[in-house]
Amino acid sequence: MELGLFLMPLHNPGRPHYETYQEDLELMEYADKLGFAETWVGEHFTLPWENMPSPEIFIARSLGVTKQMKFGTGISLLHYHDPVHVAHRIAQLDHLAKGRIYFGIGSAAGPTDIEMFHVDTEKGSTREMMEESIEIIIKIWEGKPFEHKGKFYHTILPEPMPEARLGFHMFPYQKPHPRIALAGSSPRSSTLNMVGARGWIPLTTCFLHESHVASHWDVVEEGAKKAGRTPDRKDWRVSREIHIAKTTKQAREEALNGPMGVFLVDYWKYLMGNLPGGLSALKHEPDVPDEAVTPEYMLEHFWIVGDTDYVTERVIKLHKDVGGFGTLLPLAYDWEKDRPKWYKSMELMAKEVLPAVNKAVGA
Repeated sequence: MELGLFLMPLHNPGRPHYETYQEDLELMEYADKLGFAETWVGEHFTLPWENMPSPEIFIARSLGVTKQMKFGTGISLLHYHDPVHVAHRIAQLDHLAKGRIYFGIGSAAGPTDIEMFHVDTEKGSTREMMEESIEIIIKIWEGKPFEHKGKFYHTILPEPMPEARLGFHMFPYQKPHPRIALAGSSPRSSTLNMVGARGWIPLTTCFLHESHVASHWDVVEEGAKKAGRTPDRKDWRVSREIHIAKTTKQAREEALNGPMGVFLVDYWKYLMGNLPGGLSALKHEPDVPDEAVTPEYMLEHFWIVGDTDYVTERVIKLHKDVGGFGTLLPLAYDWEKDRPKWYKSMELMAKEVLPAVNKAVGA
């Protein structure tokens, strides 16, 4: 098993963007030195608590402060973009990274984003838009002239005009293109069927109770079987909310009184509670009332918080319960002035928990 990060990023909305971006860059540099294999960077627009409208720009800047770590868009929301633009931007980023990138896509949609981008949801779902968009992007990367007239997009890759020195040229650095990843957040997320069928990377977000995580691989396998493929569990990324300290008591206090507890109360319950599905994915039992989903509830039923021995046991159990996965992605929070606590948690994860887990699971 390898270790990475999921960077929404999460920041208190009152903080200056330039300040939080700098902190995130320092986090990338520190994670790289600890040996974290990868970081997935979110894309959000009208979400003030997740201030990253362009993961590509942040990734390009992060490449300069890291040496080995790979980066993934986590995720590019294709229904907000022209696929021609996306194909060119990701290909350019792939060259800047010399292959140190993944291309994560998805169809999540906040109501205010939908309104701002004038997305016509009566014409079709954002998932349908994503599926048509990624087909166009892959076709563009093949470089052969075509015209696409679909449900959502009319795209042309024109014939080259060598006499005028014109024509498509932005092929990706990786051949045939960067590996594609697709995220799922709900139990038995149907989007992951596409992952299995296409041989892509499955991403399980942290907003899913452990009891539902195994269902994601079931869907991947179902899609792969229909396409005659055999999926590799090493490709599977699983994100969790994790915090480690010297003692379990200390770790629990830091989680409850720090950003994990604050963001649940002031952000996640408001955001998720007003979206389809609500808080159901966070619950270990469906009849748990929303008001019972408190930081204390998350500490007992959801978060992985404790000393290195406790966290090691929980990660080993998760790994075994779901049948194995390739990369664990702790969610990065805004620790602001308490950043040393988060840095120490990352250090303990990399130097103590990860080796112990790999020894236990036979990696």
